[in-house]
Amino acid sequence: MDPDTVVIPVDGILDLHAFAPKDVSSVVAEYLEACLEAGIFEVRIIHGKGKGVLRRQVHAILERHPRVKGFSLDPGSSGWGATLVGLDSIGKQAR
Repeated sequence: MDPDTVVIPVDGILDLHAFAPKDVSSVVAEYLEACLEAGIFEVRIIHGKGKGVLRRQVHAILERHPRVKGFSLDPGSSGWGATLVGLDSIGKQAR
């Protein structure tokens, strides 16, 4: 394994605070694929509140991902600091 590789648990919760903004696109895409492989179809992505730059970046990634059924801001206590994502077990191409 590459010593620069970060291993994160695939449990349906991705906290982006530990990642550089330039890595977010690949981290989110790879994490969603890992969740699909693990049979996890509901994911929570924690991007923080801040100015909303990271949130917009995450939402843009989700809009383009072929296996994302939908997503919304977390209605819980984290408010707009996290996004809930529903993944499609079939995929848009297979329909």
